Parts: sequence; structure tokens; C-alpha cells
Amino acid sequence: MILEGKVALVTGSTSGIGLAIAKALAGEGAKLMVNGFGDPVEIARECKELGAVHDSADMSKPAEIERMMKRCADELGGPDILVNNAGIQHVSPVEDFPPDKWDAIIAINLSSAFHTTRLAVPSMKRKQWGRIINTASAHSLVASPNKGAYVAAKHGIAGLTKTIALESARDGITVNCISPGYVWTPLVEKQIPDTMRTRGLTREEVMNDVLLAAQPTKRFVTPEEVAALALFLCRDEAASITGANLSMDGGWTAA
Repeated sequence: MILEGKVALVTGSTSGIGLAIAKALAGEGAKLMVNGFGDPVEIARECKELGAVHDSADMSKPAEIERMMKRCADELGGPDILVNNAGIQHVSPVEDFPPDKWDAIIAINLSSAFHTTRLAVPSMKRKQWGRIINTASAHSLVASPNKGAYVAAKHGIAGLTKTIALESARDGITVNCISPGYVWTPLVEKQIPDTMRTRGLTREEVMNDVLLAAQPTKRFVTPEEVAALALFLCRDEAASITGANLSMDGGWTAA
């Protein structure tokens, strides 16, 4: 197993993309800390299956992030692999955008990655090996109306990725972000019935003409596809891939 002896910390990993990445890393032997909220029974079941430690740090709170990072170092070792995946969304025109929602999205989607990274890098530098993978979005490259905070945060993640990659280029650390289009997760699936009702559309119309309007392939990215790319970035063969924003969006940003 290629990650035997490595420690991985994945934020926002109790469901969706984060959980898929956690499973992929654990499957290759990484010691794992997962993070996020959800049904405690389900989280405990997943942790048992993965041999993982769960930490419920609120990624909007720097003090909780610092506590989580210290716990990871104390219980497992400083993370060799850090995946910044935690994120939330709110959709609203700028004049109606609640300031508290803006603050929360910037804190969780962007600032949390700064806090985890600043605390993980010293240990990676000492070991002369590290992998930092940030979950960005097609919205790190293009914008959509009514998503000001999310688009700003994801553009910020792309910039942070490039900056830390340059700073750590000679320390055996790679820093990259993955930018998926719409990914098929339970959260997305739950949006479909409401959209069908409010817009008077069929399920297929919602999927193709609303959610997948910008994706030429007209198919959702799967969490497992994102996880496979994240896992590849952890391989020694990916040592020269750093500072990259890797699109996985079905052609959305090719136009």
C-alpha cells in the first residue's frame, strides 16, 4: 500500500467528496483523521470501517482548528497529507446576501485552509515530504450569479494553493487544488425535488438544463473520481505536480 506509515487529515469528510477521499487514502494504508458533522452513529460506523479518528472541530473557528491539528499530531502524528475540503454554500444576489453568511463561507471555505496549512507545513518541512490538496471548484476559475462568497472563496483557494506551492517547492511538499464541476452527492440529489416543484420541470430537465447546464458532458462528476485524482497526487509519481489547479468539470471551463 502506497501510503503505509503516512498520516492523513481530511476536513469536511463525514460525507460526499471528503468521505470518498478519506476512503481512498485509508484504502492505501494511511492513518486517518476525519472531520465534520452528521449523524454520530453513522460517523462512528464509518470511522470503525476506516480505522479513523473523528474530530468535530468547527472549521469556522481558528481555535478549534488549532486544537484539532494538535490532537492529530499527538494521537497520530503531524499530517503528511492534508486535504482541505470543508465547505458550505449560500445563494443570493449581492444586495441581499446576509453578511453573516458571507463571513461563514469565507471562514469555512477559505480561511480554514490557511489555518490548517500554516499548522501542518512545519512538520512536513521537517520530514521533507508532504501533500496538501485543496478542494476548489469550477468556480475557482469562472463565476456564476448569486454565489459571490463561494466564488470569492474558491478563487482565493486557487491563489493560496499557488502561493504555498511556491513557498514549499524545495521542501518535498506539493500543493494542488482540484476543481470539480457539479459532483453527485446526497446534498445535490436533495435539491432536485424542490427545483422540480418550484420551476415546474421534470427530474431530467432539472439535471440537464439547470444543474448540468454548464457541463458539456451532461453528467455529474462522482466523488470517487475526485478521490482518485487526490490519491494520485499523493503518489511519488506526482512529485512534480505542484501549484496546479486541476479541472474536473466535464468541460465546463474549456469554453
